[in-house]
Amino acid sequence: MPSLLRALLPPVTTALALQAAAGLPSIATKSDRIYDLSGSLTFLAVGALSLYMPRIVGPVIPGVISILRGQGPKVLRHADWRQLVLTGAVAIWATRLGSYLFARVLQNGHDSRFDEIKTSPPKFAGAFFGQALWISLCLSPVILLNAVPPAVLSAAVPKLLLTDVLGLTIWAGGFACEVIADRQKSAWMKEKKEKLHDEDFMTRGLFSKSQFPNYFGEITLWTGIATVAAGILARQPVQLALGLSGSAGSILTTTALSYVSPAFAALLLTKVSGIPLSEEKYDKRYGHRKDYQEWKKNTPKLIPRFW
Repeated sequence: MPSLLRALLPPVTTALALQAAAGLPSIATKSDRIYDLSGSLTFLAVGALSLYMPRIVGPVIPGVISILRGQGPKVLRHADWRQLVLTGAVAIWATRLGSYLFARVLQNGHDSRFDEIKTSPPKFAGAFFGQALWISLCLSPVILLNAVPPAVLSAAVPKLLLTDVLGLTIWAGGFACEVIADRQKSAWMKEKKEKLHDEDFMTRGLFSKSQFPNYFGEITLWTGIATVAAGILARQPVQLALGLSGSAGSILTTTALSYVSPAFAALLLTKVSGIPLSEEKYDKRYGHRKDYQEWKKNTPKLIPRFW
């Protein structure tokens, strides 16, 4: 277990530190503009740290100096392909979503999610702490996989596993769903501003199959990442490399630490900040309308119905 803690502690500490650095000026100025951007940048930083850290940990200072001198790519050449792909998948997702949300908040001038809490320093600080927790838990399968020495993965794990194919397929499907939903929503809002339609709420495209297809996509893509990581972490040599016994209990531990990622994403989006906030807002505005009631009644809340 100490090996697991050594793998998890630096990235988690980094996530907390970066969110504190973003949160302090935001709280002082009561501004929510950089909240989502800081989250995406923290995902990128923590993911990169988890990939580099096991290769520079001893000795630390020479390792850091080698990266500053431009020798960082040498570290990447020794990483296993799964470590590179999962870290890259997170980077692609974080860059895409972060830029999309940052552009949206710049366009709107504010984020309505924080209208009631950004005037309260404790509540606003809680939002940044919650974001650090979200980042740490969602990245847990990537952090653990990156903690495994590449030599162990090369020697003890087949080049391609069923869980690799399954997990990456799930990730690709989830990512595509989130991207398509966001683009459809953006196009709809643009058309509304240009007075090309007078619809008050989105019921087209993927939103005719699910009330929240973007959230479904996000939960799905983290499930894919967890599936790839869990399949590798369950291998006996990998367990031993992480200081575990390889028993059923330790395999259950690494599996749980992998799937805590989509589980926490699902909890956050369905019970805390995603669906509840959006649903409350739209129910207040349109809950009295029959067309809105029919859409809610006939459209699945989360899992799309394509039949």
